[in-house]
Amino acid sequence: MKVELAKTAGFCFGVKRAVDTVYRQVEEHPESPIYTYGPIIHNEEVIKDMEKHGVKVLKTAEELEKLTEGIVIIRSHGVPKSVYKLLEEKGLSCVDATCPFVKKIHKIAEEQSGKGAYIVVIGNPKHPEVAGIKGWAGEDVTVIETVEEAEKFQLKNEKQKLCIVSQTTFNYKKFKELVEIIEKKRYDIIVLNTICSATKERQEEARDIAKRVDAMIVVGDKRSSNTRKLFEICSNACADTYYIQTLDDFDMNQLRSVETVGITAGASTPNKIIEEVQNNVRINF
Repeated sequence: MKVELAKTAGFCFGVKRAVDTVYRQVEEHPESPIYTYGPIIHNEEVIKDMEKHGVKVLKTAEELEKLTEGIVIIRSHGVPKSVYKLLEEKGLSCVDATCPFVKKIHKIAEEQSGKGAYIVVIGNPKHPEVAGIKGWAGEDVTVIETVEEAEKFQLKNEKQKLCIVSQTTFNYKKFKELVEIIEKKRYDIIVLNTICSATKERQEEARDIAKRVDAMIVVGDKRSSNTRKLFEICSNACADTYYIQTLDDFDMNQLRSVETVGITAGASTPNKIIEEVQNNVRINF
C-alpha cells in the first residue's frame, strides 16, 4: 500500500505558539495558578496533558470574575475586548496567546467599526474565534455562514460602508461564493480575505491528495473547525474519507481493499498522533 502524508498536516504557527506559551508559563511560574480562557486549542489530548501540569480551563466570564490570583492565558482563537477589560479590572496577570492572524482581524474590526462601517464576519457563529471577532466589531455586526444567510442579508442604511472579513479557518471556496452573493447587492464594500494562508494551503493540499487516493484519513479533534473543513473537502474528492481523533477511533480493516491512502490533519493535531496513525497504516499493510 502507498501512504501519502500531507506536508501541511499538524500544528500551524499560531497553534504551536499558543501551546509553547502555556508550557513556558508552567515552567517559569511553578508556584502560580495558571489558567487558559477557554481551551487553548481544540484538541482534547493536548488539553488533558496541560491539566496534568496543573493548567485549568476557564469556560466563562463568571469563572474569570471569581479569580483573585494567578496567570490567565488567552486562547489561540482570541476573545472579545470585554475579557481584556475584565482582566485589567481584576488586576490579573494576562498572557496573550491569540494567533497573530486572528489578532489582525480584531484590529480590522475595531478600526473599521470605529469609522462607521458595518462588519460582516464570514464564519461559524458558534465558533469561539468568531465570538471573539464580534467582540471587537461594535454593535453593527452580522455573522454569515450559509448561502441563504448571504442572500437574506440587508443593510438598514444602504449608504453605510460594509466591511467583510472571514474566520481564519473558513473554507476559501465557500468564502468567495458568499462574498460574490453579497457584492451583487451593490453596497459600498471592502472585502478583506482574512483566511489564514496556512489554512488555504492545507485545504488545497488535502483536496489534491484526496483526488488521487483510494481512501483518505483526516486526523483532528471533533471540535476543530479547520479539521471539519478538511473532512468536508476530502469527502467531496474521495468517497472513502475517515475523520478520526486518535488511532483508537479507526478500524484498520476498512483499508483492506485499498492500494493508496492519504493522511492529513488539522492545525491543532499533535505530531505524535499523526505519526501513530501513519506508522500503524504502514505496519498493518
